[in-house]
Amino acid sequence: MDSIISKFAIVLQTKNSMNLLKQIFIYGGTASLIFLLSCEEETVTVTEEVIVTDTVTVIETETDTVTVIETDTVLIGFAVPETYLFTRDGDTTVSYSGQTTRLKMAKEMVNALKDETTTIAQLLAMFDHQEGASDFSDADLNASSKQIKNKTGNNGTATNAAAIRADLEAWMTNQVDSVFPAWTDEASKGLAGYIQEAGGGSTRYVNQNGLENNQAVNKALIGALVADQVLNGYLTPEKLNSGTNEADQAAQTKVDGKSYTNMEHYWDEGYGYIYGLAADGIDPVTTPGNDDIFMLKYIGKVDSDPDFAGTADELNRAFREGRAAVIEAEFEARDAAAHHIAKTASLVIGVRAAHYLKAGQIGLAATSVDYASVFHDLSEGFGFVYSLQFTLNPETGAPYFSREEVMEMLSKIYPTTGDMRGFWDVTQSDLQEAATTIATAFGFTYENA
Repeated sequence: MDSIISKFAIVLQTKNSMNLLKQIFIYGGTASLIFLLSCEEETVTVTEEVIVTDTVTVIETETDTVTVIETDTVLIGFAVPETYLFTRDGDTTVSYSGQTTRLKMAKEMVNALKDETTTIAQLLAMFDHQEGASDFSDADLNASSKQIKNKTGNNGTATNAAAIRADLEAWMTNQVDSVFPAWTDEASKGLAGYIQEAGGGSTRYVNQNGLENNQAVNKALIGALVADQVLNGYLTPEKLNSGTNEADQAAQTKVDGKSYTNMEHYWDEGYGYIYGLAADGIDPVTTPGNDDIFMLKYIGKVDSDPDFAGTADELNRAFREGRAAVIEAEFEARDAAAHHIAKTASLVIGVRAAHYLKAGQIGLAATSVDYASVFHDLSEGFGFVYSLQFTLNPETGAPYFSREEVMEMLSKIYPTTGDMRGFWDVTQSDLQEAATTIATAFGFTYENA
């Protein structure tokens, strides 16, 4: 038969339908359409998600052929739930309590950096918590065997992991040694202290070079803890396929005493690093809450920018699609979803890094510079730039910026050699150049940041 093709037509021969459907995994869409394709031996139910603004028309259904006229369509050979709700025999198979625990620990540690009575011993103990130690205000955290340090930057080389942890500890030490003693002193170039935002706004506490150490630690953990564990750890084929996981997943072999398989649990642990502090972990897109100060918070900020609207739903949908693929042992579809997660989560870091550098550059260009506001933006930008080394470009299998490139960029936006005093001496041109470099790497523009 003849058919009119809008953009493209997909013709599915029934005897090859399953193989073809497994290979097609294009993201987009929210509405679902079910086709029942019959062949000699089995009936296949296919869930198809379609962008609602497009039109899908079934031209003809014959014994051997189904011709579909469409614009942009997702075809996958398994159902994807509308929320992150997965069960087996009536029991949830989703578990990421360990990730929630680490996020809570990290949040309390970051908040302690804003309390001038905190000691370096307390901060380092929070970072390297030992089971049973009274390091936190929450007794459940104290009783936990989990900690932050051993999950920070641990998916690269041992040398880099040691350097990353040393960076975080150095910022914490500088906060205690330099900023806390000057808590009531007004900051100036070369001297730590406080700076009041214009018009009676927030008070910012900076080191001798204008950096808010608490912001550096907070935003660096978005990359070193969250992104690294998700993108370079739990969602990689090396982790997901480890041991007998592929065969166990195909056979639906559960972990002893649990409702989930190893592979399902690994995927959920990746999910937990992003959504572990959401008010509703089943539906964190509509109910994220306000508890998170790491990746989830900034997914929301990026999503609220018209240039990047839809980011929150896109990322969560990829997690749901990947988890559904895991259940069905559809490993190619699983890895396609993981690649989409890597690209989208990395974009969040890139967008916020460029955004804060641009905000700082614009602030410095003002007739009357509000240094408290500018240094706050640049401190957040500093941490996000640092986090770029933990991103993952799915097309190259490498970060969008290497550690060496990141450290070189930081030396330009936060120059401390010779008589240079960090943000007190950074130039507008260096900030704009860095923001533009980041934007270009992620496929947006300085104006979009």
